[in-house]
Amino acid sequence: MKRFLAVLACTATVCAIVGCVSDPLVPQTTAPPTGRTITWQDEFDGPAGSSPNAAKWTYDIGTDWGNSQLEYDTNRPENVSLDGAGHLRIIAKQESYLGSNYTSARILTRGLFTQAKGRFEARIQLPVGQGIWPAFWLLGSNIGSAGWPACGEIDIMEYRGQQPTKSTGSLHGPGYSGGGALTSSYTLPTGTFNGGYHVFAVEWETGKMTWLVDDVPYQTRTASDVPPGGTWVFEHPFFIILNVAVGGNYVGAPDVSTTFPQTMLVDYVRVYQAKS
Repeated sequence: MKRFLAVLACTATVCAIVGCVSDPLVPQTTAPPTGRTITWQDEFDGPAGSSPNAAKWTYDIGTDWGNSQLEYDTNRPENVSLDGAGHLRIIAKQESYLGSNYTSARILTRGLFTQAKGRFEARIQLPVGQGIWPAFWLLGSNIGSAGWPACGEIDIMEYRGQQPTKSTGSLHGPGYSGGGALTSSYTLPTGTFNGGYHVFAVEWETGKMTWLVDDVPYQTRTASDVPPGGTWVFEHPFFIILNVAVGGNYVGAPDVSTTFPQTMLVDYVRVYQAKS
């Protein structure tokens, strides 16, 4: 479990000498929502440089994924590993690798964990910069047979690195995918998403989905929001994906203002049972 290092280190003596300043990199934890239990979690505890838990995560290895992305996603520790302080780091790098000019990583729970409904949340510090595209999202476990978008896609957090105060949540399904997704954005009242950790969550109920940032709900979608001819496809299990893309249709390419490497730090991912 998480180690509250800042609290332990900040004794009266230390505070008297240097003061106690909140460190956005210190892991925090939250209590489960009232009456809910965790069904799956990863706290990313482990030695620095070690790979994510193979019993919980696998990898998509390759490039593009249908969005004109520029990075080659790998399973190398240089792109995805634990930092030894209770975080997962996904690192986008500028380098020549197997025909691509950038590398990063894309990890997922496909074949290892799926769930229908409930609360899915992650506490994340995001990277920043033109052309940087991190996401925390879900795909329907039937994608192999139904294809996309018929399987459904739930974007819990999608973010343009060139807009560091704004996060977006979306639903993709038949008749409302890509640029026509059901979507809305949340803008931080102060600060930026790369300046500290924030909790991104979705509360998924029968026929209803609510997005939250730091427990502030900012969007609710129901089956009645699906456009004519579309289908609500969110009543079956989905798996989890975490990734940092470079370039692509959503963000455009990096430019001279973009610095590398860029790192997404994930403090935890937790999934709770559906509301009774």
